[in-house]
Amino acid sequence: MLLSDQLVKIIEDRENHLAVNWFNDVMESQYTPHIKTFPRDEVLGIALKVLEDLACWLKPGCETDSEKTYKRFGEQFYFKGFRMEEMMMLLVLIKRHIWLHLLAEGIMTTNLEVYQALDVNNKVVLYFDRAIFFSLIGFKNARSEAMAAS
Repeated sequence: MLLSDQLVKIIEDRENHLAVNWFNDVMESQYTPHIKTFPRDEVLGIALKVLEDLACWLKPGCETDSEKTYKRFGEQFYFKGFRMEEMMMLLVLIKRHIWLHLLAEGIMTTNLEVYQALDVNNKVVLYFDRAIFFSLIGFKNARSEAMAAS
């Protein structure tokens, strides 16, 4: 089984565990103050949505429109009163928790698995780079529209 397939399986099988670990980190982080004012289920929903979209994006043939998804993500965070840098940190922390979990699983032990890990890492980094980029565009667009309306 390819490592990317294993990552998809881990995300799908353990998404709640990953989301809760991320939630705990977010609640302790000095860089994510505004998120602490939201209900736990809503905050966990953020991580679950990102994990679900990432798993789909990693599957061959699965259709996901990351540009549309993350532009909307950025708009929603703007209207919920987040700072741009906090929104970005939430995504960075999700990516971090995915890799911490992969390392904890101990699935990268052979040279081939380490080589595959580099390939999967490149895919995950690309996914999150795009997520951050399009989230920022959505955030900026929402801010511009709000300023023009006032």
